[in-house]
Amino acid sequence: MRDIETKADLSFLMEAFYTKMLKDELIGYIFNDVANLNLKEHLPSLTNFWENMLLKPNGYKKQVMDIHLKLNVLEKLQPEHFDRWLFLLSETVNENFKGEKVERMLTSANNIAAMMQYKMGNI
Repeated sequence: MRDIETKADLSFLMEAFYTKMLKDELIGYIFNDVANLNLKEHLPSLTNFWENMLLKPNGYKKQVMDIHLKLNVLEKLQPEHFDRWLFLLSETVNENFKGEKVERMLTSANNIAAMMQYKMGNI
């Protein structure tokens, strides 16, 4: 297996990951029923976020924290939701890639989840 190297890798990864999440028993409803996520429309934003984090600065400007704080008002996001999100991300990444960028992505995801939970008052 190789490391994440391109924006196309990230797009593939985000599509695979979110496809799993949309079907997940524990968190799928948050994306489908609460956030009404349209994966086709959201995929470029997800890809750009991770490209900015892992590959190269691309001018990504969306306020990820604000988006999730608003979602938390609609549906209280619980620690088990974040745990499941992290599990599915790790599973999807590790099924497809291996390397330094993978490790950075998973570390960043854990840090993001912890910060979100802190700001939401969950920890």
